[in-house]
Amino acid sequence: MEALREKIDLGTVAEITIGYSSKVRASDRPKVTCSRQVYQVFLEFWNQDRIELVEDFHLMLLSRANRVLGICTISSGGTSGTVVDAKVVFATALKANASSMIVAHNHPSGNLIPSEQDSRLTKRLTEIGRALDLPLLDHVIVTNEGYYSFADEGVL
Repeated sequence: MEALREKIDLGTVAEITIGYSSKVRASDRPKVTCSRQVYQVFLEFWNQDRIELVEDFHLMLLSRANRVLGICTISSGGTSGTVVDAKVVFATALKANASSMIVAHNHPSGNLIPSEQDSRLTKRLTEIGRALDLPLLDHVIVTNEGYYSFADEGVL
């Protein structure tokens, strides 16, 4: 009962705000309609000094019209992998009010064959996206010489 008599100091409670601001007009944003365009946008964004050095994981956020709202780096790892936290992926997409998303990571080795971990992550993100009505449209493995699209291969 003693705890009920204590006054709560609301100054110690964090205020949470949600917002999205873009300085780019919707009509000026690139529109992606196929995996080739997705690859080109990601490749343009990718730090070319790192693409054959370490594995990075990026998130592309899309409007209802498949216009690119933005690209965010979710994680960077070592030469053979990076850790992806699904909560960070979806928190970012929800904050930006994205309608859908595409993820990509590189294989520094240049190998375009997805690993078992790549497939498990894709399945997990697809399931979470379905539950949140925030679909994962594709997962692309990026190298300087080409790409692999989970959607094109019918894996999504």
